[in-house]
Amino acid sequence: MAEKKELRQLFRLFLRLGLTAFGGPAAHIAMMQREVVDKRRWMDHEHFLDLIGATNLIPGPNSTEMAIHIGQERGGWRGLLIAGACFICPAVVITGIIAWLYQQYGRLPEVAAFIFGIKPAIIAVILAAALPLAKRALKGAFLCVVAVLALAAGLLGLNEIYVMFGAGLLALIRIAGQRQDGALKGFFPVLLQAPAIVVSNARIFFSFLKVGAILYGSGYVLFAFLDSELVAKGLLSRKVLIDAIAVGQFTPGPVFSSVTFIGWQMGGWKSAAIATLAIFLPSFIFVALSHPLIPRMRRSKLFSSFLDGVNAASVAIILTVCIEFGRATITDWRAVVIALLSGVVVFGFPKVNSAFVILGGSVLGYLLLLI
Repeated sequence: MAEKKELRQLFRLFLRLGLTAFGGPAAHIAMMQREVVDKRRWMDHEHFLDLIGATNLIPGPNSTEMAIHIGQERGGWRGLLIAGACFICPAVVITGIIAWLYQQYGRLPEVAAFIFGIKPAIIAVILAAALPLAKRALKGAFLCVVAVLALAAGLLGLNEIYVMFGAGLLALIRIAGQRQDGALKGFFPVLLQAPAIVVSNARIFFSFLKVGAILYGSGYVLFAFLDSELVAKGLLSRKVLIDAIAVGQFTPGPVFSSVTFIGWQMGGWKSAAIATLAIFLPSFIFVALSHPLIPRMRRSKLFSSFLDGVNAASVAIILTVCIEFGRATITDWRAVVIALLSGVVVFGFPKVNSAFVILGGSVLGYLLLLI
């Protein structure tokens, strides 16, 4: 009975997040932290940080993988499937409807005014989530130095996976240097290779499966992959890819749901379903395989140090996202007003749901652009 109750809670929470989580992985994870750690107390900040670190070490969309991790933590394999599917499906359905309308009418709806207000509000939400995570992650001077180095590397444009592994290895080398048992033996990252591309819907499946299995980084990295995988090979026009980027920005949930839009333009709803399944399938597999290893890593002094370094870098990467997002977003007085008001709400009234902050930013952005 208790298990069914937990599964229902997972269903309701992640379906709601799937409908209201705008702004990309960092914002999604911030909303999950407020719901799972601060509000429901399903886990502490340290364990939540460990899960963030684990998602950063495997390919795929980070916020989706966080949803899957939380689901597995609370409800086993059923929770894994429920949390992941509920977080993904709303975005996929919304994107599918937009894809059908686009195919019928050849254009996207005008939503730029609403997107304008969402972005500054998201920065405040991410910073509010990063603060308690930083307090748990930066345990001591060494990890503070690691975080500063990771922040500098991120701002210089170094790929986040190199930053994560580099921070983890620094912590690993430090602790291994204090030991005399050759503890570094057997520590090898695994590289995955995807199957060869075949034809038709099978070609779509394996193309997106390959991307889902090897992609690290943000949604914009996804579009760079798809540009070389689809546009360069003549399977998709660049205009459709650019419109897919826009769809990813103004729909909730994971930006990877943009592949639903792309798949629909390539071959209707069947291709959309195949592309969506293929891009998300590796995430479920990677999380299912890696989740049981996280407690073991924590119990090992060696791997616990590695995870500490990764967690310190995770906080730095979140801050990097905020800085880069701020540079691109806060460009006039309207954006400054929205960012400041959103900051007042998230820091002054922490019980306010993040979805309302983002919705308020969207409406305020629309109103201010009328001035």
